[in-house]
Amino acid sequence: MKKFTATFLMFLLTLQLFAQGTGSAISDTLYSSGKIYVVVACVLVILLGLLFFLFTIEKRLKKLEKK
Repeated sequence: MKKFTATFLMFLLTLQLFAQGTGSAISDTLYSSGKIYVVVACVLVILLGLLFFLFTIEKRLKKLEKK
């Protein structure tokens, strides 16, 4: 019974997340001016930089572990 109650309460919490509107003023402005692509490109560059950094650190750690 406790599991059912916990699951039901969590389900009710997630329903509130879907109660948001379809869009916001910021996203509508970025889409209309075409600047959304700049934002997406910046996010991709940052993520790729982080992934590259993590892989280089992983390689260095493997070399140190082998020594």
